[in-house]
Amino acid sequence: MKRRSLLLSGLGGAGALIVGWSLLPPRSRLGGVDTLPPVEGEVGLNGWIKIAADGMVLLAMNRSEMGQGVHTALAMLVAEELDVPLAKVRLIPAGHDTLYGNVATFVEGLPWSHPDEREPGAETPEVKSTQWVVGKLARELGINLTGGSSSISDAWEVLRWAAATARARLLGAASLTWRLPLAELEVKDGVVSHSSGPRAHYGELAKMAAATPPGTVGLKDPARWTLIGRPAPRTDLTAKTDGSARFGIDVRQPGQLYAVVRHCPVLGGAIGRLDADAAMKLPGVVRVVRLGPYAGSTAGVAVVARSTWHAKQAAQALEIEWRAPPAGVPDSAAIMRSLEQAAREADGAGAGFVFHRRGDAAQAMSGAARRIEAVYRAPYLAHAAMEPINCTAQVKDGQVTLWVPTQVPGLARSLAARVAGVPEDAVTVHVTYLGGGFGRRLDVDFVGQAVRIAIETGGRPVQLVWPREEDLTHDFYRPAGVALMRAAVDAQGEVTGIAITSAGDAIAPRWMERTLPHLAGPVDGPDKSVSDGLFDLPYAVAHQRIAHVATRSGVPVGFWRSVGHSHNAFFAESFIDELAHETGRDPLAFRLALLKHMPRHAAVLRLAADKAGWGRALPAGRARGVALHESFGSIVAEVVEASLVDGRPKVHRVVCAADIGIVVNPGIVAQQMEGAVIFGLTAALYGRIDIEGGAVQQSNFPNHPMLTMAETPAIETHLVKSTRAPGGVGEPGTPPVAPALANALFVLTGKRLRDLPLST
Repeated sequence: MKRRSLLLSGLGGAGALIVGWSLLPPRSRLGGVDTLPPVEGEVGLNGWIKIAADGMVLLAMNRSEMGQGVHTALAMLVAEELDVPLAKVRLIPAGHDTLYGNVATFVEGLPWSHPDEREPGAETPEVKSTQWVVGKLARELGINLTGGSSSISDAWEVLRWAAATARARLLGAASLTWRLPLAELEVKDGVVSHSSGPRAHYGELAKMAAATPPGTVGLKDPARWTLIGRPAPRTDLTAKTDGSARFGIDVRQPGQLYAVVRHCPVLGGAIGRLDADAAMKLPGVVRVVRLGPYAGSTAGVAVVARSTWHAKQAAQALEIEWRAPPAGVPDSAAIMRSLEQAAREADGAGAGFVFHRRGDAAQAMSGAARRIEAVYRAPYLAHAAMEPINCTAQVKDGQVTLWVPTQVPGLARSLAARVAGVPEDAVTVHVTYLGGGFGRRLDVDFVGQAVRIAIETGGRPVQLVWPREEDLTHDFYRPAGVALMRAAVDAQGEVTGIAITSAGDAIAPRWMERTLPHLAGPVDGPDKSVSDGLFDLPYAVAHQRIAHVATRSGVPVGFWRSVGHSHNAFFAESFIDELAHETGRDPLAFRLALLKHMPRHAAVLRLAADKAGWGRALPAGRARGVALHESFGSIVAEVVEASLVDGRPKVHRVVCAADIGIVVNPGIVAQQMEGAVIFGLTAALYGRIDIEGGAVQQSNFPNHPMLTMAETPAIETHLVKSTRAPGGVGEPGTPPVAPALANALFVLTGKRLRDLPLST
């Protein structure tokens, strides 16, 4: 079956639905009426939707809300097809059924290339190692995950079909009950009516609808949309304004205790001698618990007390002799030198995994009238989400209960079961709001720690909180990266070849080893995510070779907002700007000339340039820079207007244009682009993690600064109208901002900045 083909059939008296979906597990993506647990007064119409007695629509929510607005956008899809106000859609936890799994979509990502737009002759090999293994496991296990900017694209058809099918059942029930033709019924605001007088809201029809085959089901004509494409207030706005929203750190349970962890300061180190006497004598302290490595964490010691403050003070009073790892300790400066050496050696030997090849880049280089070369570098980066790492756990009577802000509830459940020694169905996970995720909460190390501590508390719930110092010094960092960029220019000043060899740690294999060790075991192979944004350049250069050297530095690495795109966009778009300058072209005109076969990209670039006033005069001391990048199915161009104040960059304005396909809620899209720009500017101006002697040097915001409100520029978002299925939103706004700023600073200073963070 093709992805979009759908089979609907009534099964027995329950009228369960069967849906074929080629990219997902054999189980229906709509599910039967028994998928959602029964609650008195509520009727399940499929695995996603129940109807309450008062007519409220209950939507099974399988995505974590971490500020990206996904709970609102997904509810809008359902409200649109059911013809109900957004306020009448209430979210309920989706549970752990494989029906809701999506990791295959997240890992395998979007198509590698665009055959309808790209020039022929390119070779982009399918990578069936790390990605293939993860995807296979995901399909078999139905693992659910919020990440990769995939929530809307993954649900775009599924939820609309679920809602349309539920609507068809409800209308069918009304038709049978009233003995009136289906075609003569109308629906408005969740009320079915007929011109002759009969009226009933969905709640009054639900029981009959559950036993009614859906008949012919179709999606609403976009011309009739009243919600999709229009701004709507976020459904979590009130709770987050009045303080009633519950984040992980807000959890309070009867008899709750509190714990603070102190890890070995050396990454991968262990506990030697431990003297807890002084800590145990402090007020409020209950016990001290040794913590081994859980899902990639460094060994540490936790103090349990009657408050987080008591626990933190006692943790500092512990006397601990730490042991360095036997394999040696990492040093970021040495790692960066080794990455550049690895990239140069691989480039010279034609080595590294070739993610993309077109023509003969080596021949283009040898026959070039001129060759341009540059080395770009990006440091390790921490996530530094505003809500500290935390998890509340209770182990009692053979059951484990978690209250946790996580992007991967299924993996949290699996680890909790292993640590507690119970079956997975004995673990209940309550996913709270996340105070920022950015990929950090794709890992579950802190869940293992919380469960281990809870085992020691006699059945009382315990909330583990990491101090900020532990968060920054024991993250799963964005890998450091180096890219050797080379270009061939002919006698007419045209770029004829590009060769890029990058080097850095693979991410997906390391994540798999620590989160799925019981299923996958050690896995190594080409990791597509580290080359994203380099192997899929949109520019028409006849000869290309894009390769990557996978390294293993010993530093714990993980997914960071926009993953490889976050630094590869800086490498690529800064180098493209170099080529424009070296060939005497305007940066905008140079890009547009190489995008004649990519009309979507060119349209986005033109929109950003037009709205930013490209080519028009600026106040003295200011300059513009531009960058274009595609990631997660969306194309984003950004123009940065900047100056120098006391030798430091100051960003005044960022104009963002994007083609994200169909826009569900333009207000949320603008918010996400603004947040992504601020996140990217923080990394571009300040972001770095330095490791000396195996210890991370940045420990809190005084030496790991964030962009302040006073430094935040005016940010504009302009969206291209599109009829394509939605792409990602949460991450695509981050990659272009660093190169756009760097390119503006080059105009100001004449100095090409090739290292992040940017320093003039």
